[in-house]
Amino acid sequence: MTYIVENNGVYGLTKGQFSATADRGSKSKRGVTNTDNAIDLVAMALQLGATFVARSFSGDKTQLVPIIEAAIKHTGAAFIDVISPCVAFNNHAGSTKSFDYVREHNESVNRLDVISGRAPITVDYEPGSVQVVEQHDGTKLALRKLDADYDVHDRLAAMSFLQRHAAKGQVVTGLLYVDPDADDLHAHLDTVAKPLNALNARDLCPGSAALDKINDSLR
Repeated sequence: MTYIVENNGVYGLTKGQFSATADRGSKSKRGVTNTDNAIDLVAMALQLGATFVARSFSGDKTQLVPIIEAAIKHTGAAFIDVISPCVAFNNHAGSTKSFDYVREHNESVNRLDVISGRAPITVDYEPGSVQVVEQHDGTKLALRKLDADYDVHDRLAAMSFLQRHAAKGQVVTGLLYVDPDADDLHAHLDTVAKPLNALNARDLCPGSAALDKINDSLR
C-alpha cells in the first residue's frame, strides 16, 4: 500500500483551524499563534515500521514524481508526506462574498463553493542544499533536499537526521528510508498469486478435511 498525505497544516473545511501537523509558532489567517508541538508524520511512519518513507514538496515535481513512482513499485508499506501549502481564501465576517453570507441569502437547489486559485509555487534546487520557499500567505518554508551520500537503508540514522534538521527549522525532503527486503501482506498471509475470481470451485472449497486441518492448526 502507498499512503500519500497532502500536508498543509490546517483543516481547510473549518476555515483554517490548526491541524495536528501545524508547526509550533506558526500563525493562522486570523493571526492566532499555534502553541502546540507538531506531529512529525515521517517520524511516526518510521517508528511504526513503514518500509518506504519519504517527504517532498508539492511544488517540486522533479523530486515528487519519482518518489511517488518508486513508492507505488515498492513491495511493502510506503508512506509519503507531501508539504502542500493551503490556498488562501476570502471568508471573513461581514463580507458579502463569504461562504456563510452567500448560503444565508441563496435559494439555489445546490450548495457550491469556489476557492480562488493561486499561482503555483515551484522550486528547483540542488541535492544537499537548503531552499527557502515563500508561500501565498507570506510564511516561509526552509526545505533541505537529501544528497547522494545519505544512507536510505538506516532507519535510526533517518530519525536522527530528521531531528537534527528540524531543530534548525528545516523540512527535510527526499527518500528518507527504504527496506529493500520488505514483504507485502500477500507474502505474510501466503495468499495465492491467482485472483480469487479466476479460481474454480474445488480451489475455493477444498472440503471438510482441509477445514478441519486449518482449525486444528489454530488450536
